[in-house]
Amino acid sequence: MAQGPLWQWSAVATARAVRAREVSVTEVVRAHLARLRDANPAVNAVVADLGAEALREARRADRALARGAEPGILAGVPLTIKQNVDVHGHPNPNGVVAQRALIAPADAPVVRNLRRAGAIVIGLTNTPEFSLRGFTDNPLHGLTLNPWDAAITCGGSSGGAAAAVALGIGALAHGNDIGGSLRWPAHCNGVATIRPTLGRVPAFNPSAASERPMLQQLMSVQGPIAREVRDVALALEAMSERDPRDPWWVPAPLRGPPPRRPLRVALARLPPDLVADAGTLAHVMRAATWLAEAGYAVEEVAVPDITAAWRLWAGLLSTDIALLQEAQMLAVASPDFHAALAGLRALAAPLGAKAYLEALAARSSELRRWLLFLEDWPLVLTPVTVRPTPGPRADLGGPAAVREIFYNDLRFVPAVNVLGLPAAVVPAGLQQGRPVSVQLIASRYREDLCLAAARAIERRAGVLARALWARAPQPRAPTAR
Repeated sequence: MAQGPLWQWSAVATARAVRAREVSVTEVVRAHLARLRDANPAVNAVVADLGAEALREARRADRALARGAEPGILAGVPLTIKQNVDVHGHPNPNGVVAQRALIAPADAPVVRNLRRAGAIVIGLTNTPEFSLRGFTDNPLHGLTLNPWDAAITCGGSSGGAAAAVALGIGALAHGNDIGGSLRWPAHCNGVATIRPTLGRVPAFNPSAASERPMLQQLMSVQGPIAREVRDVALALEAMSERDPRDPWWVPAPLRGPPPRRPLRVALARLPPDLVADAGTLAHVMRAATWLAEAGYAVEEVAVPDITAAWRLWAGLLSTDIALLQEAQMLAVASPDFHAALAGLRALAAPLGAKAYLEALAARSSELRRWLLFLEDWPLVLTPVTVRPTPGPRADLGGPAAVREIFYNDLRFVPAVNVLGLPAAVVPAGLQQGRPVSVQLIASRYREDLCLAAARAIERRAGVLARALWARAPQPRAPTAR
């Protein structure tokens, strides 16, 4: 049996103990709810406590197990859901005051899959307005703080999810990612994640009034966040079950054919225009050394043009938003959202019809270059960011500040979205007491390669959350303004 309080157990250990009847689901859920109520006020990560409902589900699960029911792979594992997907009977406001009365008529596919695997939803986590900032703050629920240091951001848009799981509120957290919204907050909070390949995890919101713009459908994915890489892998397996409501879902195996050994890892050479911090990059080099010591063949090489991919992401997303969403969002959004969106819009002007169609065509060319490169180099190791984590509202500093963050610092992150490739993020250590992570990119549907390499790095870096738990609690987060 795992050691320590129940809320500190991994998802793997929790499910194993529940299946062995060493601990009841009710005991596990009670421990996590107690942790939620003790730790959450300091950071404001969970904005809806579903404790009463979670305990009812836990008791039902215990009765079913007592009758001999087959436990799922996430049997009794408590988790949180980001408050921008549908959880039946609960609001899905997506951080927007005007949408606070929007009630989910049914579970989204990812929620349904997690429940079917035996997981118990204990709370809903914070997200910025329309989930369209890399910083988790909104006028409905307020600012979410980073549990390591209130002076830096918890990231976004899955900032509440990453902060919660780092603190031990749930063994797993759900999030999603259209420009880094799984990987960036995982980096900021010192936890692990995988941005799956497009089509791996089914997605749909029954409460949605209309379909999302096409490029957002192609670039957005659902995924897990956890303290340990093995938990990320287990949650991905549960999330990936088919749901007929998602036409993009692909029945791809979770494990591909064994790669040639030693597996080659391309340590990405940085574009010459990046302004980088030596201390941050030292963690990437250290992760490269750890992979080499684990038997990978690591070499620094020039990867396909990451800047071209980033520009496609920015231009296509900017056009989708400007033509189909911006007017409706700005009509109900806060002044902070207006300022943040102006910064994002300054990254790339909306494209005209001809340029938009040309960019769509160029997306195939860029992806082809990457797929061919990944035939020779099955993994690419990159920074998540090339500079230290900024403050909790750094994107409100004007267009120049937004460009520094998303173009200079995070260039290797949103570029992956337009390519539709899988990418894992795993902590590589602490810099001045703040987490620093690395990113691992693989070819389509090779999340297994990303996660295996991430596990090798984790074996050397350790599970950072254990150090966080030993720290004094942070000051209480501000409420909605």
